Amino acid sequence: MKSRFLACAILALPLASLALLFHAQTLTIDPALTAHEWGTFTSIAGHDGRAADWLPLTGSPDLPAFVEHFQTPNFKAGVRGTVRMETPVLYFYTNHTTTLSVHVSFAQGLITEWYPHADRVEPVGLQMQARMAAYYNDWNRLQKQPDSSISWDSIKLEPGSSATLPREGSTNHYYAARQTSSTPLRIKTQGGEQTEKFLFYRGVASFSVPVSVKLASDDKIFTQNLSAQEIPAMLLFERRGDKLGFRVGDTSVAQPTLDPPVLNATMDSLKLAVEDMLIAQGLYQDEAQAMFETWRDSWFEEGSRLLYIVPREFVDSVLPLTISPAPAQTVRVFVGRMELVTSATQHAVEQALATRDHTTLARYNRFLIPILETMIANEKNSAQKAQLSEYLKNVSNPQITLNTSN
Repeated sequence: MKSRFLACAILALPLASLALLFHAQTLTIDPALTAHEWGTFTSIAGHDGRAADWLPLTGSPDLPAFVEHFQTPNFKAGVRGTVRMETPVLYFYTNHTTTLSVHVSFAQGLITEWYPHADRVEPVGLQMQARMAAYYNDWNRLQKQPDSSISWDSIKLEPGSSATLPREGSTNHYYAARQTSSTPLRIKTQGGEQTEKFLFYRGVASFSVPVSVKLASDDKIFTQNLSAQEIPAMLLFERRGDKLGFRVGDTSVAQPTLDPPVLNATMDSLKLAVEDMLIAQGLYQDEAQAMFETWRDSWFEEGSRLLYIVPREFVDSVLPLTISPAPAQTVRVFVGRMELVTSATQHAVEQALATRDHTTLARYNRFLIPILETMIANEKNSAQKAQLSEYLKNVSNPQITLNTSN
């Protein structure tokens, strides 16, 4: 009777459910394989506190020349989004030589850079001018693009390998991610073999991040968790010139509120706090150190920002990851970076504009455009608004030109 009932139940299942059922039954797990991943979702808070639409691809190239990237004429110029997915790196650990495959999907996003060489970066045919034009137009028309993905079909893990890793003469924060005990990997390509300590990829997307941040007149910040999962940790950071400070938020309350930090911290104390936050989420100590060193100059540059741990469920929903054979353990730690346009930032930019202090303005780098957009929206004086708008136009055109040439 039980067998007959089970057979009828299986027949009643939809085909998709049957496929998932049989996939689960045939899934191969490698008990000696572990995967750890870290990355950053960078955004900027808008008027309503949510991630604003901006130009996340602006800025000069910051990766070694051997990194592959999506490059079609005029594609990057003017592409707007809500999130810059920065430097996810995927480490593997095993005690035996093995071969695996990796597939990553990106919801409402486009994979823009990667290394080593990938077997597929979809949608297929993006290099074709006609398809590219349609893709670009859809992004800017809808501000919401189709999912994309990247796949590596045959990655050979080689414990103890002493293979030479690619490196250029100039310094680059990309190399800091190699300072771990992860298993070296090798991929065969038509141009020869490529080796690395991790899989690397980047992208830009238009999804909503799980946190909103609103600012009071005294720069006290009010945060709100927009997801169904708990935000594991958050840290408010501010830097003005050589002075910096940070404040750890209490995520046990529903809507953590943070006062501006006192600017009396050191980089050493900050490093300890951030690394402890990352290790608590499952990263190894050397991985946490590598992540901190990778983003030391960027996370802790001029301005104010909220750093928070993105809930694992959210990461898996916007960035589904499939590894075959499956690791016995997979850890994914993504830091959300929400840039804040505080009154201190606006005042600093106003002063720099008035004195033509281009050095100070350059400190805000790719965030200068959204900072100016916020200042224009808040400005009530029509003459001052017009001056800010003119400066915004002067800043925007060179950045778009720079993107076009990269």
